[in-house]
Amino acid sequence: MRIHSKLPHTGINIFSVMSALAREYNAINLGQGFPDFPMNGELIERVAKAMRDGENQYAPMPGHAGLRAQIAAKIESLYQYHPDPATEITITPGATYAIYTALTAILSPLDEVIVFEPCYDSYIPNIEVNGAKAVTVPLQDKDFSIDWSLVEDAITPKTKAIILNSPHNPTGKVLQEEDIVALQKIVANHALFLVSDEVYEHLVFDGLNHLSFLQYPDLMERSFVCFSFGKTYNCTGWKLGYCVAPEPLMNEFRKIHQYNAFTCHTPSQVALADFLTVPAHYLQQSKLMQEKRDYLIECMKGSRFRFLPSYGSFFICADYSAISMENDLEFTERLTKEAGVTLIPLSSFYRNPPLHNHFVRFCFAKENNTLKEAANRLLSYEAGLRSAH
Repeated sequence: MRIHSKLPHTGINIFSVMSALAREYNAINLGQGFPDFPMNGELIERVAKAMRDGENQYAPMPGHAGLRAQIAAKIESLYQYHPDPATEITITPGATYAIYTALTAILSPLDEVIVFEPCYDSYIPNIEVNGAKAVTVPLQDKDFSIDWSLVEDAITPKTKAIILNSPHNPTGKVLQEEDIVALQKIVANHALFLVSDEVYEHLVFDGLNHLSFLQYPDLMERSFVCFSFGKTYNCTGWKLGYCVAPEPLMNEFRKIHQYNAFTCHTPSQVALADFLTVPAHYLQQSKLMQEKRDYLIECMKGSRFRFLPSYGSFFICADYSAISMENDLEFTERLTKEAGVTLIPLSSFYRNPPLHNHFVRFCFAKENNTLKEAANRLLSYEAGLRSAH
């Protein structure tokens, strides 16, 4: 007996590979995107209280009603749109699940979905497992911006959807008003769905604003907008998120969801409903993470890594071509083994990587002493290379 694989070209993802290598060589892991500092203790206590209060059975399929109501209130305060908690919000076991479910709801075999590369690694497998085709559009080399003329050129009669991600993983790029205007022009001329990955909505830096699709009626009417509690509250292991979509779209989303996860961890939902009543808990996250980005850059002064601007997320990319011309996978493996620091090769976020890609991704969502020690190891390693030559 053998399985006819729906993902014949997919193996273990790069995050698992590099994290295993980090453990083997006792390296500092700045690869996988999770904080190494504690989450808010008050939220932990609220989960424990929910358990003690007997909130331990199934929540409704769309999610705990109180949590959906608080999400709707938050969205209205931030984006001037009030989704119906009963029909337009569904709690999911993570945002990746929400993205998969949205794509499964709308895709048929031979449909096409436009994906920007580099991209979060689940997008293309999510499309392909549904028998559809990912059509990749490269972000621009210099600053990872979108060339919207390339998007227009990529649209065919088979195009069903476009996936966008802002703030962007892995680059930290954020959509600007000119991007929204360009997208609005495109959707005005084409019958397309949108899947908007907004998991880092509360991690936007340098005074910029997060532009959610929820605040643009012409985009919202065709969108599945996906969010993450794990990224917002530094509890990625909870695997809790949610999707917001107009009722006709959400009806199809829930048809998939009810026969898959059905519902999510009830005590956590009860706790989050209470926790969301204090906006400061999520509004303060941008300042914290911007400080960590800046601290890493300061610690790396004197390095030959050239950091690119990051305006949001947990991540910043760097060009290492002044250090080595080897490919990025070889370079990151060598750094893990010889420098004791694990990064992620940017080529892993492409289906067809550029020929001369010398970029790596750093995760700065770490304790300051972790970032400082990683920087010291990298600077020491670079100094050793210089003296060897």
